[in-house]
Amino acid sequence: MKQLINKVENIVEEQISGMALAHPELQYNAHPRYLIGPSSSEKVALISGGGSGHEPLHIGFIGQGMLTAACPGEIFTSPTPDQMYECAKAVNNQAGILFLIKNYTGDVLNFETAVELLHSDGIAVGSVLIDDDVAVKDSIYTAGRRGVAATVLVEKIVGAAAQRGYSLTQCEILARRVNNAARSFGVALSACTVPAAGKPSFILEDDIVEFGVGIHGEPGIERKAYTDLDSLIEQMFAEIKDCPEYTRILQQWDRETGQWLKNPVTIEPFVANEQYIVLVNGFGGTPESQLYGAYAKLTECCAQANFKIARQLVGNYCTALNMQGLSITLLKADAEILALWDDPVNTPALRWGC
Repeated sequence: MKQLINKVENIVEEQISGMALAHPELQYNAHPRYLIGPSSSEKVALISGGGSGHEPLHIGFIGQGMLTAACPGEIFTSPTPDQMYECAKAVNNQAGILFLIKNYTGDVLNFETAVELLHSDGIAVGSVLIDDDVAVKDSIYTAGRRGVAATVLVEKIVGAAAQRGYSLTQCEILARRVNNAARSFGVALSACTVPAAGKPSFILEDDIVEFGVGIHGEPGIERKAYTDLDSLIEQMFAEIKDCPEYTRILQQWDRETGQWLKNPVTIEPFVANEQYIVLVNGFGGTPESQLYGAYAKLTECCAQANFKIARQLVGNYCTALNMQGLSITLLKADAEILALWDDPVNTPALRWGC
């Protein structure tokens, strides 16, 4: 399949080099690979990362009011511990480092290693795991629920908090609260094409969708018959709205003891008469016009359920290369979360109030 690339082994290097040239406010370090933006010695440094192929996540969200830096791995491959470690040291300040980690096995293990190395260096560091996908509990990439598009919301809200001067502990608590209040669900109409493979990662018939797909094309709940957009959005919304109470294991780095703690946390169902931030997110191969059609139906679903849409975002923010499809994310939001969402942000891929 034709793609705008040169050699497969150079894809990430060339694309990130180009991004740094297009956005000279970003500083690109090639070995190990990371990008950092303008930083302040007075605020918590937020670092995220993961496999490339999900752009603009994460590298497009570096800047005022969001991430301090990001560590991109190869396509759909976790960054390595040395990337995270060296990146953190490059932006280290007295306010501390907070890693925001999507729940994928490779990402988790490598970020954990970086946390332990930084702690041994005497650097104040914390980490928060994002696992908002309610489609499946476990997958071929994860133990537990997958981290998907709510990552964008966490990075924006916690980034605003750091910009305001929240402490490392306050940013950690807020990030976990936002994650626990967010739920996502995705569907694919067709698969993405990983450049190294040169062909779609799976085949769907014209009248079939992968219902509950992951952002690497991982299987969902089932392959479901597709009839029309409105019916599909209704089915996706029902999965989010009707998801029952469940328990997740909170893994937290204890800076006092230098140990990982694991505690159960109860995630409560969504309820009516609450305010929600809504994200309709494209997977890279879906026209934005179709995403707006999906949002139109989603507003009807929310109104019928008495979910009050307080803020909305529609577009391609957490993609899967060229996969056709979309995800829906709902975040139950209180006054603090809404105020932080409204704060100015100035990054390559998200910008308002500046």
